[in-house]
This record gives sequence, C-alpha cells and structure tokens, in this order.
Amino acid sequence: MKTRQQYIESLRRLNPEVYMFGERVTSVVGHPMITPSMNAVAATYELAQGDIMTATSHLTGKRINRFTHIHQSTADLVTKSRMERLMGAYTGTCFQRCAGMDALNTLSVVTYDIDRKRGTRYNERFLKFLRYVQEEDLVCDAAMTDAKGDRRLRPAEQADPDMYTHVVREEKDGIVVRGAKLHQTGALNSHEIIVVPTRAMREEDRDYAVSFAVPSDTKGIIYIYGRQPSDTRKLEGKTFDVGNLYYGGHECLVVFDDVFVPWERVFMCREHEFAAELVEKFASYHRQSYACKAGMGDVLIGATQTIAEYNGIADAPHVKDKIVEMNHLNETIFCCSLACAYEGAAEPSGTYYVNSLMANITKLHVTRVPYELARMAQEIAGGVVVTVPSEKDLRDPRVGKFVEKYMMGVADVPAEKRMRVLRLIEGLTVGSGAACYLPESMHGAGSPQAQRIMIARQVNLAAKQTAARRLCGID
Repeated sequence: MKTRQQYIESLRRLNPEVYMFGERVTSVVGHPMITPSMNAVAATYELAQGDIMTATSHLTGKRINRFTHIHQSTADLVTKSRMERLMGAYTGTCFQRCAGMDALNTLSVVTYDIDRKRGTRYNERFLKFLRYVQEEDLVCDAAMTDAKGDRRLRPAEQADPDMYTHVVREEKDGIVVRGAKLHQTGALNSHEIIVVPTRAMREEDRDYAVSFAVPSDTKGIIYIYGRQPSDTRKLEGKTFDVGNLYYGGHECLVVFDDVFVPWERVFMCREHEFAAELVEKFASYHRQSYACKAGMGDVLIGATQTIAEYNGIADAPHVKDKIVEMNHLNETIFCCSLACAYEGAAEPSGTYYVNSLMANITKLHVTRVPYELARMAQEIAGGVVVTVPSEKDLRDPRVGKFVEKYMMGVADVPAEKRMRVLRLIEGLTVGSGAACYLPESMHGAGSPQAQRIMIARQVNLAAKQTAARRLCGID
C-alpha cells in the first residue's frame, strides 16, 4: 500500500490537461485551490491500517487499502459504512474515493453477468485491471453523470449526440469515445477514470452503453475546474477564514475529446440491455456510501455544541433539545447505511451487494437530514456566522482590538476561538465546504426522485396489503 507521501508523488508524475478560471493549470500538486482536496484523499492513505481501513484481496491474498477492495461478505459491507463515517468525521469533507470503490464493485458484478449471458470476456479484463489497481493502490474516479442535454429526450434522440458519452468508432486495437462527465468529485486527485453509463439504454442507444477505464492523463481528456462558494479564500494563504484548515473537495467537468481506449480496458461496449443493471447496482452501492455524511454531521454537531458553549447558551433547554435532535437525525443516516449492509447478499459473481431498497432509503434521508442539521447549526450559532470579520481584520493593528473585543462571547474564551468555530460552521453550511455537504447530499448518487422511483419499484406493497386485509377479516 502507498503512504501519504507516495500518493502525492504519484500525482506529480501525471500530466493532465486542466483549466481553471480561464487559464491552463500546469501543476496540480501544490496548487492552493486543489491542495485541500488532495489532502483529503491523502488521508485515506495516511489512515490505512487496521481492519476498518484495510482488507485482504480476494485476488492476491495481500493486505490492501479497503478503497480498492471487492466486498466478500456482509461484514465487508458493514465495515465499508464504518470506514466512510470515520473518514467523514476525520476530514469534514468528501474524501473522494467512495465512487471509485463503488464502481469497482459494480463492474465485478456486471461484467460477470454480461459474460455469462453473452459469452464475452469482460470480467477477465476487469479482474486484470482490478489487480493493477490493488497492487498500485490507485485512486479511481467513477465517471457516471453525462451532460444529458434535453432531459425529455433519450441519448440517441439528442440534437447533439455528445450530450451522452458514446462510442464514436471501433478500431482494431480499441474504441474511440466522445462526450463529457459532469460533477466529477476529486477527478484531479485520481490515477484512473472509470466511465460507466448514466441511465438505462435501448437498442437505439447502444453506442452510449459503454464502460471503460483510462489513466487520468490520457490524451483527449480535459478537466475544467468547477466553482464553489468562497473558493478563492484558499488563495489567501494560511487563514482560518477557509473554515476547514486542512481538507476540502473539488468538482470537475471532464471532457472526452475523441479519447482512445484499448480493448483490454473496455468493460462494456454496446450491451445496452445491461446498462440498467449497472446503473442500479452502482447507485445502490453509492447510496450506501453516504454514511460519510454522518461523519460530516459529527463535525457539524461538534462545532454547534462548541459555539453554543462559546455563546453562553449551551444550558438553555431549547438548545439542548436541538442538539439531541441533530444527533438523532444524524444517527438515522448511519443506521440506514448499516441496515442495507447487514441485509446484503452475494451476487453470482461472488461479490456482496447491499440491500437496494434500504440503500435508497439511506440516500433519501441524506437529501433531507444535512439541510436540517445546517439550519439548526445556523440558528444556534447566530447571524454572526455570516458576518464575522476576517482573520486579517483580527490581526490588523488599527481595528484588531475592536474585532477581538466585540467578537467575544463568554469571557473566558478568546474571540479567535469563537471566530474559528464560526468559520467552520459557515464553511459547512454556506461556504466552500457546504458544496461537499449540502448540494452533494441532495444530488450525489442521484437526486431525491431517483430514490423515490427505486423505492416505489422495490417495496412490496402487496404484502403489506395482505397483512392489513388479514387482520381486519377481508382475507
């Protein structure tokens, strides 16, 4: 397994084509906008010890980072949830390796199923790629979400065929693909890009039913950095105005401008009837992964309790009640994630898969709970959470004494401590950290309606009606 420093050095050897604020970024490692998110991924290497963060490879028998592991039991699924909460609390942000782990597990299932029905050799290719990922301890970016264009139209019906990533042509040694993947969390911190379809496909959409893996600096891949609230505070040097001093996240628009993919890296090519299975399984795995939001919730609850103490209101009954409610809601996320893991079962490939219904329940809770936690945190913190002066004002020889005087809460806590906690709450609920906590909670792994559709499809209403009719004598 790689160390933290070995991971960072491995990124230095890559040469991706990256654009930010209208300019080409020549060096990703060390860039102040990108470094906090790189540090969050590096933490997954830093903490890789013990049974939570590591596992035994079913391919080699070696000890590996759990983020590269294929689930071999319900215990693996449960440990995955525990790992994600741990990392969410440790970094207070998105640590960016979950989607890649979920894509690996999905492909271990679906490539096996395609081979079994089609006589292809995708699973053999995938296992070779997996062995490479495990041996090199790589970060994989799972690229699912297409631009989608006109949402009323299917992929093959779009005015611009590139609105969904698709096969442009086949060549002797591989395929050429074109399109884009949006909202790619941590793409610039990844070694490999794993592309999967974003929706179910029909025969006419077969060119869009494609899955493959390519090195992140492959020719033709272009990264366009996404803006976030208060993101340029990272350019101001070391200041507590960023809120989270150590970690952060980033998103990219990833363009595939006629990218060549060798056949040995192709895991689906026009088998349109398997796109729905791939999407559903990836979505369920990734919806379980939102146990990370319980970890981030731990940080926000801790900050809220602290600011209540600094404000002198921690003993107020209504504040105590809100803190209890925050914990109750936050633990519900983790309970749901554990439940879908404990109820998991083996697929024909041998890979263990979560209970899909409960995974969707998990994610639907996540679309609501973090917003409620943020609301209560802001209520307890007070309006100062978005009006607190900057650290530069605190250090200023003329006005610093006034900032220190009037930013005080209880007399025995320095104003700077109160300002630091306020900045953390601001970051998690309205600032750059909120992008990894709130909008990601809403839309990551699918928007709320996607979960409602899956719940409606999977819940057994007939059985519930039968139970009710029997008890009242209808049946």
